[in-house]
Amino acid sequence: MTAIGIDAYRHLNGRNNHLLLATMPLLLGAHQLDESLVWWGLQGHIPHSIGRVAMWIYLVIAMVVVPILVPLSIWRIQPTRMRRWLIAPFLTLGVVVASILLWTMLHGPVTVRLGAYHLGYSIGLHNGILIIGLYVVATCGSLLCSGYKDIVIFGLANVVAVVILARLTADGFASLWCAYAALASGAISLHMRFGKTHRAEPYVFEPSRDRAGAIR
Repeated sequence: MTAIGIDAYRHLNGRNNHLLLATMPLLLGAHQLDESLVWWGLQGHIPHSIGRVAMWIYLVIAMVVVPILVPLSIWRIQPTRMRRWLIAPFLTLGVVVASILLWTMLHGPVTVRLGAYHLGYSIGLHNGILIIGLYVVATCGSLLCSGYKDIVIFGLANVVAVVILARLTADGFASLWCAYAALASGAISLHMRFGKTHRAEPYVFEPSRDRAGAIR
């Protein structure tokens, strides 16, 4: 994913409003490398203390940074002020969700265990289904309301991925979700190369007119 992130940066072409979006593949790549340290710590290949620090870094990125960064990066690239107003509630929700999750982690207990094909993280979250649901709304909702067609399609793919991963596992959701980030990074790189707005303004009802100019 690091190579994908470099490719995304190469196609910024002076679009400073796309800088945060182009940064995401690099962040997600570092995130997956960090989880390797968590694995090695649990398997005894590196000191437990290093694995513990890596676990905290992993969770802070997944639980605090991502729900803010995703809607913020989408807000930044919107072509009009009206589109940015449309995305703003999702950014606000992301900040609220990230704050709740950070507070929960700081009050613990925070644990991680080895699963068959994933790591199972636990932060002692109460009302977890509600909070994670709001997390998904903040991230996927901002994608679905974008003025870029490819990002809307990406948002739909994310919703499908959420449903599938939630059905597969509950405690391993964070770990598997970030494995899916490799595909997400590829989608971001494609947007940096080919993305174009499909409609500048939010969809509104526009009455049609006949040839004489009368509203029907």
